[in-house]
Amino acid sequence: MTLAERLDELADELEEIFEEEEDVSFHRELEEITLEVPRDKLFETMKTLRNARSLQFDTCMDICGVDLSAYGMSEWTTDNDGFCRGVDRRMFNPEPASRFAVVYHLLSVVKNHRIRVKTLLDSDYPVVPSVVDLWAVADWFEREAFDMFGILFQGHPDLRRILTDYGFIGHPLRKDFPLEGEVEMRYDPEQKRVVYEPVSIEMRTLVPRVIRHDNRYEEGWKPEEPAVEEEGEADV
Repeated sequence: MTLAERLDELADELEEIFEEEEDVSFHRELEEITLEVPRDKLFETMKTLRNARSLQFDTCMDICGVDLSAYGMSEWTTDNDGFCRGVDRRMFNPEPASRFAVVYHLLSVVKNHRIRVKTLLDSDYPVVPSVVDLWAVADWFEREAFDMFGILFQGHPDLRRILTDYGFIGHPLRKDFPLEGEVEMRYDPEQKRVVYEPVSIEMRTLVPRVIRHDNRYEEGWKPEEPAVEEEGEADV
């Protein structure tokens, strides 16, 4: 069975199972199927994906958070005529509606199917049900999304930071988190311990290398090479 045939089969099964769910929809693009689910129906939908005999998504491959507040936006507009970028110190104000998303990647070993499940969350209440009871591997995935984005997973047995240090302030992968961070750390030989201090570096937007027009590559710039004398002419 080809990939296209497997996707057709999966799409038919999804349409049959979720045809009565108006809020649950899916689309197919780039040989992948994405199922969009509201957060209040997420757990039951994920349970169906795992337990339905025609689906059997028995493996959770990954769970990740997404901050969509600056999706499709470009911080700078420029051309290649020179260094026309500069420093932007304006405060970033993300949109609160549907700011965050949680994306799940599921695999059915039995059916050889893959699916992406996405649910949107707002910035005021970024809470989604935990799926640890369905897939135990979701434990660390959800902790990482909590640590990096501040997304809360209701019902998680041990929702703690997993990548950042103890006492870390903020969530590093949020779009409004400063690139230089909130604090910097160093070892103090007098106190014989690691200390935290305010950030001493200034936030700057990196400027890409721009290759300007180089006249060395213009036609006619390079001097003509001397003509090579033919054999016998030098003896005359």
